[in-house]
Amino acid sequence: MPFGLTNATAVFMDLMNCVCRPYLDKFVIVFITYILIYSKSKEEHEVHLKLILELLEKEKLFRKFSKCEFWLQDVRFLGHVVNSKGIHVDPSKIEVIKNWKPPKTPTEIRLFLGLAGYYRRFIANFSKIAKPLTLLTQKDKKFEWGDEQENTF
Repeated sequence: MPFGLTNATAVFMDLMNCVCRPYLDKFVIVFITYILIYSKSKEEHEVHLKLILELLEKEKLFRKFSKCEFWLQDVRFLGHVVNSKGIHVDPSKIEVIKNWKPPKTPTEIRLFLGLAGYYRRFIANFSKIAKPLTLLTQKDKKFEWGDEQENTF
């Protein structure tokens, strides 16, 4: 990347998406500097891995093998754990949510709901559960933390 390019990350990610386009969402995910290659079997993974490494070499995109990890069974990625059983919430993130101190302002509620809401796909009826907290973030509502909010929290 040229020195001083302020949007270097976006440019690099666009390049990687263009290079990996034929394989995106088939067995490759590209996110900033991460390339995740996933497969159903070890044999299939070997083929996928070889394809991507050859593709990077062809495009003169070099990798630093000391920063690479291969043949992982569990991958921690963007607050999730990905493995053969699917995508799960990273247990360390659950601990952060469980140990969160009760909010004292609408801004603190928004911060809490932002993190908890990131995992809404894993929580059935999240919006209904969070409603008592969400109502406290409205501008025309007085901030009153009661039993309902405490139980929801």
